[in-house]
Amino acid sequence: MTFGAQLAAAMDKFGPLSVGIDPSPQMLAHWGLPDTAEGLLTFGQAVVEASERSVAAVKIQIAFFERHGSRGIAALEQVLAFARHHSLITIMDAKRGDIDSTMAGYADAYLRPDSPLEVDAMTLSPYLGFDSLAPALDIAAEHGKGVFVLALTSNPEGASVQHARNEDGVAVAAMIAEAAAERNRGASPMGSVGLVVGATVGDAIRALPVPLSALNGPILAPGVGAQGAGPEQLAQVFHGITRNVLSHQSRAVLMAGPFVEKMRGAIQAAAGAAQFALRGDE
Repeated sequence: MTFGAQLAAAMDKFGPLSVGIDPSPQMLAHWGLPDTAEGLLTFGQAVVEASERSVAAVKIQIAFFERHGSRGIAALEQVLAFARHHSLITIMDAKRGDIDSTMAGYADAYLRPDSPLEVDAMTLSPYLGFDSLAPALDIAAEHGKGVFVLALTSNPEGASVQHARNEDGVAVAAMIAEAAAERNRGASPMGSVGLVVGATVGDAIRALPVPLSALNGPILAPGVGAQGAGPEQLAQVFHGITRNVLSHQSRAVLMAGPFVEKMRGAIQAAAGAAQFALRGDE
C-alpha cells in the first residue's frame, strides 16, 4: 500500500489529526523530565501511547533529538520502533533539501525499509528547486513512502519567498503545488507527495492563487493550537479542499502531559475539533 492510501485510510478511521513528538527543553521541563536522551525516550513513548488509535499520524521533530548527539539519535530509533509497534504512521520533520547524491542520502536514511530511522514520510524543502528533490521523490515512490514539501509555511517570514512571483506572475508556492500535483497524477485515493500549508496563512491560497484543489495528495497543516489557528481558521483556510487536510498539533496537546490518560483526552478533543472543522459536512 502506498503512503497516500495508508494515510487516507488512517484519516478516515481516526480523523484528520497528527500530533507532534517535540521534546523541546521547555516541554521536557514542563513534564518534569531531564533534558537527556533518557528524557527524550520517556517523552516520545508517552506521546505514542497517548496517540494510539486516536490520531492518523505522529510527526517527529528531529532537531530535538539531534541536539543530544548519538544518544539522542539512539533514543529516536527507539521511539520510532515503539511507534511502529503501535501501528502509528510516522512523519519525520527534517525539512531536508539538497541535490543529487546528498538528497538521495537523506531519503535513504529516512525512507529506506529497515533503516534504523525509517519512517513513513518526511518533510522536504524545495528551495534549491523542486527538481532537486527528484532523488528523494523517486526513492519514496520505490518504497511506497511519502513526502511533504514545504509550500506555504505557518511562519510569517516564509511569505517573503513563498509569495514571490516569477516573470509570468506565478507565485513560488503555486509552482511547488503544480509540481507536486504532477507527481500525484492518477493516484487513488490520493498520491503520496504532500504539501505543508500552514493553517495560519489566511487567504493566501486564494489570493496568490495556489492550486491545491488539483494536488490529489495530502496537505499537512501546522499552526493549529499554540500558533494561533483553531477550527474556524482550518475551515476558512482550506474551504473547498478539506478532504485531504491533516491538521497538526503539538504544544497545545503536549501541555497535558506527562500523564498519558490526560494527554489522550486532549488529543481526542483536538481530533474531534479537527474532524468537525474539516469534515463536519460529511
